[in-house]
Amino acid sequence: MTERKPPGVPFESWVDQQIRDAERRGDFAQLAGAGKPLPDTDTPYDELWWIRQKMAREGLAVLPPTLALRKEAEDALTAAYAAPSERIVRKLLTDVNVKIRDMMLRPPPGPPLGMKPYDVEDVVRQWRERRAAAEADASDV
Repeated sequence: MTERKPPGVPFESWVDQQIRDAERRGDFAQLAGAGKPLPDTDTPYDELWWIRQKMAREGLAVLPPTLALRKEAEDALTAAYAAPSERIVRKLLTDVNVKIRDMMLRPPPGPPLGMKPYDVEDVVRQWRERRAAAEADASDV
C-alpha cells in the first residue's frame, strides 16, 4: 500500500518517517548486501557497469568479430591436428577458411583480422607427418 504525504507535513519529515516505519517492520532486514560497504568504490564510473556485472555473473564474454574468428581459427587448427581422418581435417579447415575469406572481403569494425586462410594441403601434410610419427612412437613401445 502506497501512502500519500499528508498535506502540511514537510516532505523530508514524511520521507524520514516512511523509512523509520519500514525499518521497524523489518523491510530492509533481508536486503542483499545490507550492512556491507559498496563494492568498487575506488574504480572510475562506468555507465555499462550493470551489463558487465551481468555478463560476469553468467560467464559471458563478447569479443570483437575479428578476434572471435581468430580464436575459432586457432581452435579449428588444433582440432584438425587431432582429427582421426584426413576428410575431417579438410572439412574443419575448409569451413573456417570460408569464414576467414568472408571477413577479409567484408571486414567488420574493430581490430583487423591479421590472418589469411589456412593452406589446407600444407596442414594435411603436417597432419600426415604427425600421425606417422605418433604411429612410429607407438610401435617402438
